[in-house]
Formats: sequence, C-alpha cells, structure tokens
Amino acid sequence: MMKRVKTEIIRVNARKPSYAIIRKAANLIRKGEVIAFPTETVYGLGGNALDPSSVSKIYKIKGRPSDNPLIVHIADIKTFSTLVSEIPPDASRIISKFWPGPITLVLKKSRILPEITTGGLNTVAVRMPKNNVALELIKESRFPIAAPSANISGKPSPTNATHVKDDLNGKIKLILDGGSTEIGIESTVIDMTQRTPVILRPGGISKESIEDEIGKVHSHNSHLGLHGSTINMNKSPGMKYRHYSPNAQVILVEGTEFNAKNKIIDLTQKLKSEGKKVCIMTTSKSLKVNADKLQYMGKTLEAIARNLFDIIIVQGIQYNKAGFAIMNRLKKAAITSIRV
Repeated sequence: MMKRVKTEIIRVNARKPSYAIIRKAANLIRKGEVIAFPTETVYGLGGNALDPSSVSKIYKIKGRPSDNPLIVHIADIKTFSTLVSEIPPDASRIISKFWPGPITLVLKKSRILPEITTGGLNTVAVRMPKNNVALELIKESRFPIAAPSANISGKPSPTNATHVKDDLNGKIKLILDGGSTEIGIESTVIDMTQRTPVILRPGGISKESIEDEIGKVHSHNSHLGLHGSTINMNKSPGMKYRHYSPNAQVILVEGTEFNAKNKIIDLTQKLKSEGKKVCIMTTSKSLKVNADKLQYMGKTLEAIARNLFDIIIVQGIQYNKAGFAIMNRLKKAAITSIRV
C-alpha cells in the first residue's frame, strides 16, 4: 500500500505561468517525484522519463500495467532527436505542421530510454504539448517527462484539476491547476515505423488533417472497438487495456437521428420504470424525453461521464474528423452498443 502524502493544488496562469511555481514543480520532478500538470488535451501525471524509479512511481500511482507504454513529453526538437534512433521524412513533416500540438509519434527508440518507460518495446511514443504550463515545466525540469493521463488506470481522463484530485488526492505531492484543458480528449497517436503510417489512437488531430500533409495513412481497427488484429496493439496507450470507464453504465445508441431518438425514448422509459437515474447525452435539441438529465454533446463529454447517474445513454455521432476520436472513447466506455 502506498503511503499517503499531502497533495498541494497550486493555481497557475495557463497563458503566462509563474516562474516560481514552475520551478517548484520542476524541483519535485528532478528529485524523482511525480506531479500532475495540464496539457492542451488532458491533465498528465508526469515524472522524469529517463529515471526508472520515477517512471515506476507513475505506474504504481495509476495502477497501470507495466507493459502499457507511456508517452514522453518534450519541449524542443533537440531533446526529441536524443530519444529516437531515426526521424523519417513523413515524421518531420508532421512535426513541422502539428508540433507543438496534440499528436504523438511512435518511432524506434534510442538507447537513452529505460525499458520501463516504453513498456519493454523498442519503440517510443513522443509528443510536444501545446500548453505553456507543460512546456515551461519540461524546460525547467531539464528532462523529458513521461506523462500518461492523471487518473486511476481505466477511468476517464481528467480535463481539470478537480478531476485529478478526485482520483489522486493523497497519492502525489502537487497538482498544477491550469484550468480546464482546451481540447478534452487525448492526442492522436500515429505509428511512423510502418511503410504506411498507422493511427493507433484517434485524438486531437484528425486523420484527414494528417493525410493532407503526408498522404495516405491507415487507421487501426481498434478505433471502433474492433480487435481483429493484434498488430501495434501495445505500441500506444489505450489499445491493449480497457480505458475510459466511468462509474456509471454507458449505453451507446447508433443509427439515423429518427431511429436513435425513438430508441432512446424507449430505453429511458424502461430504465426509469426500474428506478434508475438516467442521463442522456445527445446531439438532438428536439429530443423530448423524461430523463434525470439531458445534456447536449460538447467539450464536457469526459466530465459528464462520472458517477452522477446510474445509467448514461449517449447518442452516437458521425465517424468523421474529430468524430472518430469521440466515438472511439465512447465505444470503449460503453457496456452496450446498439445500432438502430
């Protein structure tokens, strides 16, 4: 059992973070501690990526399987070049267009990285966040920072400091509170070690945007909850193990707007008759149903999927652009998926 510590939460200006606050956080990382900090996607749980002891703490705090690789966060290209054995031309084009930003590249790793950071693989997942707090923290720490999402493994990724506190209070010494994250879903992860790059996890940068820069890329079939192939299954977080599981049950309803609305109404009536509290998340403003909460889809998808309701019914959206990332998370969260 881990020894409980006092968790300090420090508010920091997301646009112009205080140097004194950043220095305090960086000092903890240099001492081998693990802290939580904001990025533009979700909050990260970060430690020195080059220190096996620090990385081990990350796995232990999250309850994360040791063969589930971590994403390494950097603040400059010079550091990036020390972490990978080669940078293919297509990777360079992605970097030029999207870094800093919500896209993670999987490449062959260099010898500098300990095996625990990459889950024992010969590849490493690296990204440069587009968030001033994260960037300044990495620079001041003077190490690349390994940082999965700052939550207990398997739970929805945190988009504000309160979410982090709910999961990790008493387990880490510091949470940097930079407010709500800008994007709210994790980075896109793309495997650049294949002849044709493969998107392992949809996220903040769409497949279409990537193809505009480098041409054809493949999408891994796990995006929609399908696991017919084991290729690349453990190269990216969120593929080999179940993620995004809120405390409430999630039922995903897919189909035409007319069919989906009718099915949601029928389901709600049945569940309410069983004494359940029901939340419905929908894209339809015309949906009239006797639910405990009716939430229109937006940036707060992760925040809604918490323990406020026994049942959450979510109306599916189209699989295009950012819709792939959203439906990927919903498919993984849902205990039942219905197509009508």
